[in-house]
Amino acid sequence: MTASPAVSSLPDLPEPGGLCAIHQPNLFPRLTTLAKLFAADYWIVLDDVQFTRRDYQHRARLGALDEANPSQWLTIPTRLPHGRSTLIRDAWIVDPDRARRKTAGMLRQHYTASPHWPTLARLLDPVLDGFDTGRTAAVATASTRLLLGLLGWQGQILTSSDLPSRPGRSQRLADLAAVTGARAYVCGTGGMSYLDPAPFAAAGIAVLPFQPPTTTIWSSGRKLSALWALATLGPQDLAACLQGVALDHVLLHRPQRPPSECGEAASIGV
Repeated sequence: MTASPAVSSLPDLPEPGGLCAIHQPNLFPRLTTLAKLFAADYWIVLDDVQFTRRDYQHRARLGALDEANPSQWLTIPTRLPHGRSTLIRDAWIVDPDRARRKTAGMLRQHYTASPHWPTLARLLDPVLDGFDTGRTAAVATASTRLLLGLLGWQGQILTSSDLPSRPGRSQRLADLAAVTGARAYVCGTGGMSYLDPAPFAAAGIAVLPFQPPTTTIWSSGRKLSALWALATLGPQDLAACLQGVALDHVLLHRPQRPPSECGEAASIGV
């Protein structure tokens, strides 16, 4: 990992004392990833670490509305100008025009039968415009930002390359959380498996494990893009589910709502 450089001036920072999530830009992120970001007051886009092929930085698993059909990978072909050491922010799209057409076609093929497709289609236009930048991270970040916005998230988005931090996997995350004044770092189950809590403790920042439900729409939430849940439930019902999960974590894991509150509507098309 290459440390973010110190900068002479910082971007507008959030009010201190909030919940911070730090995550690489993901293309139409999985439901669990989206829910983690939704639970935070702000998201720091981790764009100055190495790009990983065959990961969610440039691909998403699209779930079909008809359960009989298997899921399918949507992938943005990506070129790494510096080989394996290429940072996420420096990765380029191979043939952006073709990649844009393929992305639009696959999304239309999977979700045009949804009653919520007109809303999704309007959401997709700004994401597709991101292909004009030629950068994979721009498209992935736009896809997450617009999903969050559609669901009513009021948080702020920052970028790690604009903020000072030191090398070291956990130290970098702790530094980013500290410079933005976070009171707690919202950490997913994958991050909890490697995270060293010492740098966070030294900065006075709590580590808040994020553990979404595992039933109903969440049973495939670690595998499928959140687009499936959005096309199945619609923005209003999905937003209510995410708000409930976020509230549970803000209140430090008080007992979660019964799964039926998000599950009855999710049974449609499941």
